[in-house]
Amino acid sequence: MPSIAKRGGSPISPAPKSLPEALAGSDGDSTPQKRKLRSHASAVAAALREGGAVDPAAKRVSPRRCLNQSPNTPPKRIEKAVADKPSKLKKSPAKGLPDSLVADSKWNPRDPQQMSAAKEALHVSTLPPSVSCRENEQKMIVDFCKGCIEHGKAGSLYICGCPGTGKSLSMEKVKELLLHWTQEAGLQQPEVLALNCTSLSSTSEIFSKILSKYQLPKMTNNRTSALQQLQKLYSEKQQSRKMMLIIADELDYLITKDRAVLHDLFMLTTFPFSKCILVGIANAIDLADRFLPRLQSLNCKPTIVTFRAYSPVQIVRILHERLKVLPYPVFQPHALELCARKVAAASGDMRKALCICRGAIDMLEMELQESTRSTNLSMHDEEKGQQAVTTPEFSKLQEIDAVRIDHMVLALSRTFRSPVVDTIQILPQHQQIILCSAVKLFRGRQKDTTVGELYKSYLDVCKSTHIPAAGFLEFSSMCRVLNDQGLLKLGQSREDKLRRIALKVDEADITFALQGVRFFRNCLQ
Repeated sequence: MPSIAKRGGSPISPAPKSLPEALAGSDGDSTPQKRKLRSHASAVAAALREGGAVDPAAKRVSPRRCLNQSPNTPPKRIEKAVADKPSKLKKSPAKGLPDSLVADSKWNPRDPQQMSAAKEALHVSTLPPSVSCRENEQKMIVDFCKGCIEHGKAGSLYICGCPGTGKSLSMEKVKELLLHWTQEAGLQQPEVLALNCTSLSSTSEIFSKILSKYQLPKMTNNRTSALQQLQKLYSEKQQSRKMMLIIADELDYLITKDRAVLHDLFMLTTFPFSKCILVGIANAIDLADRFLPRLQSLNCKPTIVTFRAYSPVQIVRILHERLKVLPYPVFQPHALELCARKVAAASGDMRKALCICRGAIDMLEMELQESTRSTNLSMHDEEKGQQAVTTPEFSKLQEIDAVRIDHMVLALSRTFRSPVVDTIQILPQHQQIILCSAVKLFRGRQKDTTVGELYKSYLDVCKSTHIPAAGFLEFSSMCRVLNDQGLLKLGQSREDKLRRIALKVDEADITFALQGVRFFRNCLQ
């Protein structure tokens, strides 16, 4: 038996002096408690096994005193609390960071610096970190220019597309890619001439700009024009001449009555020893066909690269990439989606989307200023203490931390204000419900329906929102009113239920007009 007891002895038996202290209670009571002895002994043994010194003060303090536990507390809870207690004494990782990083994890629209940073990220003049959604177009342009540089031959390219589709921005990226490629390939870098044709004092000045890049000696005969000197230069063989990349933005500014300047510019690439790569940028898709018909007959029509309008998904992606530079979210996701859908339906102009987002931030700023002003007035009027100042306006002010969908609706209404939207917004509620029901019914492939089917959809909307529905005769009368206002197209039939009915306006206009009201926003989702 003694041998068995020896084998089951405490692992800290070689330190008999520490046992009485470990068994001592908080009140000096030395009554042994096996559960506390085992838990404390295991903790001390673990410290001894790690080779560290045991603090005598730690041994004198009992777990019950530290944890404010009763003697009946289970040992597992005591051991867990003892293990967790040192971690509470550690400093939080956030406290070691700079105050600016910790504070900037959430956007504070009341901070002027954060507000200006958000506006600057969405400014048109701010270059984004990358040109997204135009990788295919950039590859076509780069491959074309690479082919001309490798073979030492001239060529012409025409880039067209609607405004705000990334044409000029993509050419900035193309210039960087070409210069990097020539440096890696060990080729001679081309001369680059990038100009905006609207900055020219005259259309023929573009030839003088091109000629100045060659740094030729001045001609004594002033009768020779810059165009004639370029034509002579490209007719003579010279091995030391560099390739020249000419980027002419707003090319349609060079269109004249006789179209001579535009024609002569593209003809420079047809000379036998010409080494210029001409890249023209304009909005008109059919500019080459309408104004340069002779180029096609000479078999030197420029290669055309079309930049299509941005889709809603692409607009959202570009906005997210611009806002990535900020360490906090600025917009609610639904607000950006609404902006993208409206801009894509109208024109796909990314510059307009950026301006609308900046306008939404302005709407939020105006709301904050009005709330602050009203709160200050209430604080001035109330003299009973700080509790009387806590108003709903003040609570709402504290909760604003992102641009909401109602701010975006106000910004969109200022940009896309149209008579159709104004007409829809001033309609009576039931006529607005009819248009909302039509939008929900026509979201599929169906373009028209009968008045009876539309009435069923109208009843479903009224039932789901607990609004008393109008009778069929009144509903039919409201459809005729909407037809007279040009919002619905109503066909002819002997029975009103069988008359064909269709939307005469865009669904996006109806969605935009009713998006600001939560009732219709829920119906259209």
